[in-house]
Amino acid sequence: MASTVTSRRKQLGNELRHARAAAGFTQQQVADVLGCTQGKVNKIESGAVGVKLGDVRAMLEAFDVLGEEAETLMGLARAAAGQRGQWSGYRSVVPHWFRTFTDLEPAAAEIMTWHGERIPGPLQSEHYMLKQFTEFGATDVTSLVRNRLDRKAIFDQQQPPYYRFIISESALRRAPGGHAPAVMLDQVEHLLDLERRSRVYIHVLPFGARLAAVPNDFTIMRFPDRTRDFVYVEHCAGGLYLDDVKDFQIFVDAWDRLRGAALERHESRQFFKELAELYRGQMNT
Repeated sequence: MASTVTSRRKQLGNELRHARAAAGFTQQQVADVLGCTQGKVNKIESGAVGVKLGDVRAMLEAFDVLGEEAETLMGLARAAAGQRGQWSGYRSVVPHWFRTFTDLEPAAAEIMTWHGERIPGPLQSEHYMLKQFTEFGATDVTSLVRNRLDRKAIFDQQQPPYYRFIISESALRRAPGGHAPAVMLDQVEHLLDLERRSRVYIHVLPFGARLAAVPNDFTIMRFPDRTRDFVYVEHCAGGLYLDDVKDFQIFVDAWDRLRGAALERHESRQFFKELAELYRGQMNT
């Protein structure tokens, strides 16, 4: 059975286990530090139970984990504990099952994502977002747009991940709510602007691509540290985080097939320019 990461708590437990092993501690020694049983430490590392922030800090001090790495893990601990702040206010509209993704997105070294029918969130123009949320009937469009704009900050990090996108031609021609050339022109011009960034790669999978079939949308995340690489698959009722080695490789193979059939970067750029002209012409008729 595939190993499925269902919460930030499991991710935190995985990180604490790696930190313990790197420091040469046994679970019993950690239990002595915390004043609990070895069984509880095992449950913390497996994500079966929560862990107090004070206990996380005590473990990090014992493991001699300092600086930025310690702050990253404390941030993950706060998120796993469900503390108010990070997910309060306008951020509270983010679904619980998507919060792990947004927690880990800025920490990734490389992200590879495939979308068949819609523009992925980080690439959406504000005009496209507004149209999409409005057509969906969302009640708090402002908060949803602010959250999505927050995600775009990933591109402005000092050391952003390599973010590689493959987008079906269908996503570039299917506007939210139906025919909307002004929305799609704004979106395509936005893609052209984003594509100039050195670590953003956008490839179009045209209708004429030589593939037997295309898979459902998925995102592969790779990390530079001990955080385990995983695949995120979203569906109507939530999202799955898959980190089983065999499952992970299946998605890597699927990505390779898509990438082999997609347009190259310069070809995709030309595709965007021609599509922009098409939408411009439709606005003038």
